[in-house]
Amino acid sequence: MSNGSEPNQPATPSPVDSGSQALAEALRSSFAIVKLVMIVLLAVFLFSGFFTVGPQEKAIILRLGRPLGEGEKALLGAGPHWAWPYPIDEVVKIPITEIQKVTSTVGWYATTPQQELAGTEPPAGPSLNPAVDGYALTADGNIVHTRATLSYRIEDPIRYVFDFVTASNAVQDAVNNALLRTAAQFKVDDILTRDVIVFQDAVRKRVNQLVEAQKLGVIVEQFSVQSRAPRQLKQAFDNVITAGQNRDKILSEARSYENQTVSRAGADASARVNIAQSDRTLLVEAVAADAARFKGVRAQYEGNPNLFAQQHLVQTMGRVLTNVSEKIYLPDRADGKSRELRLLLNREPPKPKTEEVR
Repeated sequence: MSNGSEPNQPATPSPVDSGSQALAEALRSSFAIVKLVMIVLLAVFLFSGFFTVGPQEKAIILRLGRPLGEGEKALLGAGPHWAWPYPIDEVVKIPITEIQKVTSTVGWYATTPQQELAGTEPPAGPSLNPAVDGYALTADGNIVHTRATLSYRIEDPIRYVFDFVTASNAVQDAVNNALLRTAAQFKVDDILTRDVIVFQDAVRKRVNQLVEAQKLGVIVEQFSVQSRAPRQLKQAFDNVITAGQNRDKILSEARSYENQTVSRAGADASARVNIAQSDRTLLVEAVAADAARFKGVRAQYEGNPNLFAQQHLVQTMGRVLTNVSEKIYLPDRADGKSRELRLLLNREPPKPKTEEVR
């Protein structure tokens, strides 16, 4: 029952309260989406910091421009790693085993990669253009085109990365310096024809000295030098080379003839020496035999000189009077007195032999 007032009725929400509630719910949903997006972005941001170092690489993390760690500790080996994404951290990968190459063109004429691949040369002008054509001065005041190609690998990654803004340019500068300095110590003929290998070795030696002195942190693997005469004087240099080749050919033929002549003379001399040695041996043997025979005869003579003299006189006269039909020999008497000799001079001549009847 009522006490004079109407019973309490539930309050109906006003339109303003409903709109605020809808707005609050929308904001809550939006905040949830934004929070989810931020979480996803944060996850993506953090996940982007993962990187992989290859088996032939080393990596260094730069945090605000400074490396993390010192010396070898700053180098990251092969495998997965994580760093804060850029711009907080920066990852520098260094190919420690990859062979890198630089080519010096400070002493080479202007050319294009297409011409290099095709093996052609640009046309030679009336003179060199210092703005585009490089060259080197030789010890005898000539001009020569020369260039070097250097292959190297990184030995000290820390020094290679941090001590030089562009390390490859530092290596190329060392090659340029070595090429121009060494060319000034050689004559043009030595660079082009006579001492090509010696010139290349000298340039390489100079490059190694500069690399060690400047501590570039690299090791030279391969090195080659290519040199050519100025294109404007190519025909003159070709003539000189042809003349040198002809000279070498003539000298070679002369040396060959000399060697043949000396060989023949040596063979003749050896033959004459052998003959002389053989004759000497025979003569020595004959003299030795005569000496031995003389010693034997001497012993007989010393035993009985008169008898020995008589015997040898008879033998000698027998050889002298070999063709005499009749020989009468009257030796001296032992007492020294003369002998009486009687000859019958009217002897009858011998009768001719008659032919025997068969």
